[in-house]
Order: sequence, then C-alpha cells, then structure tokens
Amino acid sequence: MIDFCVLGSGISGSTIANLLSKKYSVEIIDKANGIGGRASNKKLNKLVSFDHGLQYFSPKSINYQKYLNGFIKKGVLKFWGGNHIDLTFERKNNKKKIIGVKGNNDLNKYLLKKIKKTLNEEVINIKFTNNHWEIFGNKRKFKARSIIVTFPFDQTKKLVKKYLKGSFLKLKVKMTPNLTVLLSQKTKQSVPISSIKLNNSLISWISNENSKKRFTKKESYWTIQTSEIFSKKNINLYKKKKNYYSNLIAKEFSNILNINFKSLKIFRIHGWKYSYNKIKTNDEFYWSKKLRIGVCGDWFIGPNAESSWMSANALFNAIKKNPPKSRRV
Repeated sequence: MIDFCVLGSGISGSTIANLLSKKYSVEIIDKANGIGGRASNKKLNKLVSFDHGLQYFSPKSINYQKYLNGFIKKGVLKFWGGNHIDLTFERKNNKKKIIGVKGNNDLNKYLLKKIKKTLNEEVINIKFTNNHWEIFGNKRKFKARSIIVTFPFDQTKKLVKKYLKGSFLKLKVKMTPNLTVLLSQKTKQSVPISSIKLNNSLISWISNENSKKRFTKKESYWTIQTSEIFSKKNINLYKKKKNYYSNLIAKEFSNILNINFKSLKIFRIHGWKYSYNKIKTNDEFYWSKKLRIGVCGDWFIGPNAESSWMSANALFNAIKKNPPKSRRV
C-alpha cells in the first residue's frame, strides 16, 4: 500500500509529492492526460504548443526566487524576454517573467519524474476505512495510508466534506473563472510582442507563443485569456456555443492588434472554472494527523504559482512536525 496518494499534479500537487517522496512512497492521480494542472501545456503538434493556463512564474519572495533559480541552472526554466506591454499601467517592483524551456509544466514534470503517476483518472469519491484511505476513480480503486488533496476549493470541499472540520468548510473562498482561446495568425513577418496585459472588457491577456523561442514557425501562435467580468458571465455558457465565443474573442483580438480576422485560425477554447482565488484565507493548508488527510493549494494564500508552492511547503512542514505512522521507503 502506498504511503501518500496526492490528488492533482498542479504546482501544489507536484511540489508536495516531490517533498514527501524523500521519505515516503507517493503516487499522483490526475484526471488529465498530462501533468501540470493549471500549468499544463497544450501541444498542437510535435513542435508547437501553448501555455493555456499559467502564463509565467514571477517570484515575489527571495526564497521563491532562489527556488526557481535552481531550476534555471538545471535547464528546466528560463527567462521570458522580449516586449511585454502592460496597458493596465500597474506598478510592480518585480517584472521578471520565468517560463518552462519546453512548456510551463516542465517544472511539474521534473518534480514528478521519479514518482508513480496515474493519469486520465478522475477521482469520484474517497473513503477512510480500516485505518487507510480508499480512493475511487472513474476506472479503478486506489489504497493509501494518507491522502493529500490539491484540487480547487469547490471540488475539494465536495470531495472531503465528510472528513474535514467545519471551520475548513466555512472558508470564504470564491474561485474566479477564465476562458482561454488558442489561435494562429498567417503572417510573413514576426510580431515584436511577447505579451500584452489589458483592461479590455473582453480580453485581459495576450501571449505570443513564438516569443518564448521554443519553436520556429512562419505563423504566429497566440494564447488569449478573457477578462474577469466576461469570464464570470460566460463560463457556464461557452460549451454550448464554442464557435460563437471563440470567434467573438478572436475578433476582439484582431481589433486590438489591428490584424485581419480572416488570417486567424482558431484551434481551441478552454474554460477554467476554478482559475484562481483573489482573496487569501487565514490558513495556508489543512492537515489532520488523526485521519492522515491534508489539503494544499494556491487558493489558501493567493492567485499565483508562488501561492501554490508556499501552501505545499507549509503543509509538508506540518506533516514533518506531526507525521503519520508509516513505513520508511
């Protein structure tokens, strides 16, 4: 029987799994067909891919900067240069943007490369019985001595409400959605823009995938993310009218960059129903030594990747102080 089963392979899941694997046996379960969660990278073909969730790492703390620097030295991450335009005119001290060498899930892949992984398995239910956990997936059942849940708050609350204290269930967390469109533009010249941040009523972020220098193509490939207002209004509607919403967003994109709409080809529209939590809670994680269940995620602390990393580390430190009785690997 595995010591720790970690649900989710996002930043929190891959971080806590890697830390625990130094002492315990660990297995990751994820419903997607690839690693990364909201840091996932969507491949169009063998060369071209899109970072359609997490756009970049931007460290705020010295510790997180040092952590990421270690992976830059290992060739896992790199700096994203070029012309980053901020039309919101927000003043930020740290403007560094760090990305994966091949995709923004490179860090997740590196952390989990020696850890057992089960993908394409959606967790339906969990049950604590006979002093261990049973995890029921859509295809098979798993057993573990301890369990770590790294899903967004709404999904976590639904899954674990039978076992966690009322204070956790009463946390005021409101996840903000996001719609993302992936498209290409037929062009003879490269566009000298890496990203654009906007206060547009429909689009909040535009990313030029070519600027990340992962591939060389004549076409320009773009990731577009919608504004908070537009996302909240349409997150539950877009699946029934994907062509309508894709074209609506693409037309606005063509207007912003003064591009001929007919030169664009739309590949995908994706909805992140639980993209991020803007307001932090009073907690950083949850851990019950008695039931051997833990929860971590960015939504405890903030809306970015650093928040995910902080929550996972805080949970790991709590487990070290109050470890479950388990065999050493």
